[in-house]
Amino acid sequence: MIVGIGQNLPMHYVVLEAQAISACLQACLADAPAGGVVALLPEAEKQHLPLLQSLCKARGLALVGGIFPALVQGQAFIYRGVWLLPYRQMPPFFLVPALNQGPSGAEKIVGAVRRALSPAVNGEKPLLFLMCDSMLPNIASLLDEVYLALSNRVDYAGVNAGSESFQPMPCLFDAEQVYADAVLGLLLPGEASAFQIEHGFALPDHALTATSTHGNCIDMIDWRPAFEAYREILEQEYGVTLTAENFYQHAVHFPIGILRASGDVVVRIPVALTPEGALFCVGEIPENAMLVVLRAPDAGAGDCPQKLADKLRGAGQARPAQLLTFYCAGRRLHLGAAATQELGQLLAASGAQTQGGALSLGEIGSVTPRGYPMFHNAALVCANWSAP
Repeated sequence: MIVGIGQNLPMHYVVLEAQAISACLQACLADAPAGGVVALLPEAEKQHLPLLQSLCKARGLALVGGIFPALVQGQAFIYRGVWLLPYRQMPPFFLVPALNQGPSGAEKIVGAVRRALSPAVNGEKPLLFLMCDSMLPNIASLLDEVYLALSNRVDYAGVNAGSESFQPMPCLFDAEQVYADAVLGLLLPGEASAFQIEHGFALPDHALTATSTHGNCIDMIDWRPAFEAYREILEQEYGVTLTAENFYQHAVHFPIGILRASGDVVVRIPVALTPEGALFCVGEIPENAMLVVLRAPDAGAGDCPQKLADKLRGAGQARPAQLLTFYCAGRRLHLGAAATQELGQLLAASGAQTQGGALSLGEIGSVTPRGYPMFHNAALVCANWSAP
């Protein structure tokens, strides 16, 4: 059989009106006193969050979720409504606000996971699904520290919420409040194979070294100012003339890749150029990391949708009724209108009847089964949400 996420209920797209939300909650969770909802809300509708919170509180339902730049619906990106992912038995969850204030953020997350683990999740090894504020400056190192503490007690997947403008915005919520500088975690029962990640990038031959970095900034590449070295690679290998003025126009199409010892590549999209010539990326870059300058693939290149569908389905397994998809905002910016083509390719390859999800600002997962969790850009994170 197909592996879903914890024998959940079908997900529902609902307009943000009291009558429509109430009808959905009544239909799904009328007789589920321990039930709850995970909600995916687009930024353009964030003013309606209090309505959703009040309706869930009135029914005694747990509510958690994130605010994203847009939603995925079928083969389109939309900016209205909300995806409700209901559970008759709400899985253990935690929301850690003020993550980078006071004690170590990783310690806060690990402590929250351990408290949530104390009652076993149906006796199964759970999957830790994380929603992070995209403005956190240290997501990659947080993942490293969490993995060192928890190792394989859980499997890992996740996405970033927030604004596509990369301006700070409270973006993670429960039934009471909405938080910035936060991480939301859910311990989902079910197999780790429920979530898969793919980016479809091919590796160039020429490797570089990040000789000076701090956090999300690459200061120097091969002992030269990072912008100077990056500009030279684009000119020599891709025929692109880069300037400070057209930097953002081109950088999304030529992200930085961090080479791993396993042969994998972790993508980092440069989103800003500092006055000193450093490249500011979405996600940290370790000092002395081996780098490559990638050319972002065209829609469907590298068989990305088919690879994802194959990972999700497995040979001879049934096809899912619903596909939960998180699609990177940077990938959409690169592909433009062709991003909807890629959504369509994924839906067709998976055989799912419907597809829903959100536009994400960074993705968490492992490219190998039950492998080390890494923070990615320009990727797709997908799960079989339900099976017929």
